[in-house]
Amino acid sequence: MKLFMLKSVGIAALMFISVLAGMQLANGGIHKMKGYDDPNFQKTVAINDKGNDLHASLLGNQITSHDIEAKKKKLEEMNAFNLFSSMGKKMSDGISSASKKLVESISK
Repeated sequence: MKLFMLKSVGIAALMFISVLAGMQLANGGIHKMKGYDDPNFQKTVAINDKGNDLHASLLGNQITSHDIEAKKKKLEEMNAFNLFSSMGKKMSDGISSASKKLVESISK
């Protein structure tokens, strides 16, 4: 049993190291494919923390809390009807009431 556990831990460690090495090789390959170091190359998501100021950008577009609040307000105003959500609520209410009745009938 000890030998089996030792082999299992060894194989898991080898697989973990292989994954890390593969990620490093892929990163190097991406930089080689680009061919040069581009300082204007933007990250997908960038978060800059300067003291009390926190700036975030997604695909080069600045994101502010005002944008998020405006979108939230717009969604609340829309009062969108979601068919699947209402069906799920009705189904869960039905299952809950059926299981409650079943438990009550069994307990009597």
